[in-house]
Amino acid sequence: YFKALNGILTDRFELFKSWALINVIRANASYLDDEMREINGRYSRALSGSKKPINQRKFAYYLARDVFSQVMGDYYGKKYFGPQAKEDVHHMVEQMIKVYKGRLANNDWLSKATRDKAILKLDKLGIQVGYPDKIPALYDQIKIDEGESLIANLNQANIVANREMFSRWNKPVDRMRWEMSAATVNAYYHPFKNIIVFPAAILQAPFYSLKQSSSENYGGIGAVIAHEISHAFDNNGALFDELGNLNNWWTEEDSAHFKQLAQKMIKEFDGIEFAGQKVNGKLTVSENIADAGGLSCALEAAKQEDDFDAKKFFINWATIWRMKATKQYEQLLLSIDVHAPQKLRANIQAENLDDFYSAFNIQPNDPMFKAPEDRVNIW
Repeated sequence: YFKALNGILTDRFELFKSWALINVIRANASYLDDEMREINGRYSRALSGSKKPINQRKFAYYLARDVFSQVMGDYYGKKYFGPQAKEDVHHMVEQMIKVYKGRLANNDWLSKATRDKAILKLDKLGIQVGYPDKIPALYDQIKIDEGESLIANLNQANIVANREMFSRWNKPVDRMRWEMSAATVNAYYHPFKNIIVFPAAILQAPFYSLKQSSSENYGGIGAVIAHEISHAFDNNGALFDELGNLNNWWTEEDSAHFKQLAQKMIKEFDGIEFAGQKVNGKLTVSENIADAGGLSCALEAAKQEDDFDAKKFFINWATIWRMKATKQYEQLLLSIDVHAPQKLRANIQAENLDDFYSAFNIQPNDPMFKAPEDRVNIW
């Protein structure tokens, strides 16, 4: 990497200096005044098809949320999520881990050595649900001086944050340190730490609610939970061991077999027409495999509940992928996003599961029928 970078920089050093300068200007221009904020956002709005910039009040909110992310997340998590829901979702995560363990134990294409290491990763998997138990001391050090400009205050906050980050150098890694605000609608698996994270903001309806049935919750957040767990075993997760160290634990034979299976998923999505362009099956393969494994495992867990309802399960799976976007934004995502378009995530993954056909009495002449031999199942 460094040899290649050296060659790139040596040949184009003046260009890179200009690039760095523009990046600094673009990163700070929105904090000077509202006119500069509007000008600074024109390029990104053109790419996404947005008609106008967000209003000043919303911009201020997002800025405050970014600077005081864990403080706002703590307030949001305790007010809108709470300890009862936190305990319930934690139980769902444990159920999904049990399902994966069972599937790995009965897997017929992984060697015993790889299966044992995969189960060890599950045993060591860290779980973060809702909101952290305490707010980092960092936020006590960030002081806002109302006599100073906005950009001066932001620079000072960044200095404090950078000092705190570098103070962790050569100290033991805190695997359970929260890196995302609880007020964020997102979830992720962290391969460097072998943890899965589900902030409170995604643990709301339709993803999850104490008022929803277990089938609806498994079709929503259950599938998302299982999706993130499966990243521990995909082509990227295979590179890191149970402690998050760079250490490939797959045998060459298992890795080659996985690539063959992954090719089926690439083929299933590649070239599908969407928003006037085509889906890149290779770009989206890891996330599509995680979707397939997540939905399949969530379905198995939902079936273990007394009130299982397949229709409610699949309807809520489709509901969580609702999206409103401009055509330009959808085309932008097709170029850069490792996830398939959300409509396809909802429909194609359901078409891969036999229970979908029985739940809605899907027949060979129906639009969402897929021949059994064309259905893709990996985990």
